Amino acid sequence: MCYLWRSCSDELAAHRGVVSSTRYLEIAEELGRELDGCTPGTRVASEHEITTRFGVGRATARAAVQELERRLVVRRVQGSGTYVNRRIDYVISHRRPPSWTATVTAAGAKPRALVKDVDQIPLPDDRAARLARPAGSLAHRVIREFYIDDLLASWVHEWIPVDLVPDLDLALHAVDSIDLVLRQMGRVSPVRAWCRVSLDVPPSEVLRGLRMEASQPAWLVESASRDASSGQLLMCSDSWTRADAVRVVVELQDDPGLDDPGLDDPELRDDTAPRAPVVEEER
Repeated sequence: MCYLWRSCSDELAAHRGVVSSTRYLEIAEELGRELDGCTPGTRVASEHEITTRFGVGRATARAAVQELERRLVVRRVQGSGTYVNRRIDYVISHRRPPSWTATVTAAGAKPRALVKDVDQIPLPDDRAARLARPAGSLAHRVIREFYIDDLLASWVHEWIPVDLVPDLDLALHAVDSIDLVLRQMGRVSPVRAWCRVSLDVPPSEVLRGLRMEASQPAWLVESASRDASSGQLLMCSDSWTRADAVRVVVELQDDPGLDDPGLDDPELRDDTAPRAPVVEEER
């Protein structure tokens, strides 16, 4: 925990019983400077501790924490607490593999996935259309939580036709990345075929899963992947991601000769990707 110590000026303000209308901003500024040196994911002092330290009321302490939240310095998780936040750029590009693990790693953070459920269901009409399959075709439906630096960041539904990887449920016990499973077991090279990005308030199931308040918006990334060689559609997904965890960056690039600083690592480069993806930016 980042402990926040009481200063002499705080003692004097508490003794005088004077709290200005901008006091919460002053507290937020001071706490922001202190938290700047803390590791992402570190638990932050509670409102009660802030109240005691600065000699202010609970409302002022709460306003200071909310101000830090607005600045994306901290992240509040319902039922858990408030933590030091680090927001990363989540880059969507036709030159990058459609992989959460690879994208988060390229941003310098630590990714982790947790499988919540895997079952086989008939494809609904909209998912079947996205995968160019007959409605009712059997597919794996995978529900996963994604973490960045051990903080919950994303709630994802994925659909993969069963005939591509019949034993996907077993593979996910050993490997976090569906992209890697498809490459190794499906003998395909996934690239992004279609993507749409928007910012909206998630449905109640997702709000509960991400431990968010009802009024908080989140990134929705709807996408489909195909095999780079055959063009066969491989999977589609709907990914809801906390806006305080990532900034979604959509890169549109026609000239393959332009420099991309995120492609210095050859393992993150995908030279087989299509040159003109269909991407809709945030609405």
